[in-house]
Amino acid sequence: MCTNQSALLINLVAQHPLYDENGNGPHGTAERPGWANRDLAAAGEKVRGGFHCHHYDEEDEKFTKPYDLKYCTNMEVGETYEVHWPHSSVGYCGTVNQYQTPFYDGVFCNLSMEQFAAIAVDPQNIASNVCVHGQVFTVVNDESFFYPDMMRGMIIDEKRNMGTDIHYYTGSTTGTSRNNEMCSQYAPITWQVDRQCHMISASSFDKLCHDMLLRVMT
Repeated sequence: MCTNQSALLINLVAQHPLYDENGNGPHGTAERPGWANRDLAAAGEKVRGGFHCHHYDEEDEKFTKPYDLKYCTNMEVGETYEVHWPHSSVGYCGTVNQYQTPFYDGVFCNLSMEQFAAIAVDPQNIASNVCVHGQVFTVVNDESFFYPDMMRGMIIDEKRNMGTDIHYYTGSTTGTSRNNEMCSQYAPITWQVDRQCHMISASSFDKLCHDMLLRVMT
């Protein structure tokens, strides 16, 4: 069902415990909290570390050599980042308004009154129309890990086992207003998350940030 992409989100360090407190990055990793609850930082606050992949090697230059990012901000070689690609059959798919912010606008912007009523009767209708692809990366300064079009969705590369080992589960939308006290009202959502963590070049992310900025300006 995940065919019509409606938004794209990038998170510093992984939210999902497939990538754990035993991983590492340039600034170490976070201790595992009571229920892996990682609050998002408010404006001006220092970003708190979360789960990391196991690729980082401080003696390998590709994890430590800075990359001159021209479009991405607050991104660092060697760190772990999780990317979410929300998809929806009730967004403005195939139009110039396909990618929207806030997230909920993009996912539900073309919802009819009949579909609203159907969701009120059976929340499964959300899961049948909305899903999220998730993939986790360690950023490296190595062009052999360049992928030019992250904007279009999860990377599928069978030679590197990217997007081939997927965990499917039912969850909800996420965001700064959602935590273990305040649940999302948009549930259930179908999640499809790559079980493995992959290395990707900093230039791949810079190209993604460039493409995202073009969307904002058009």
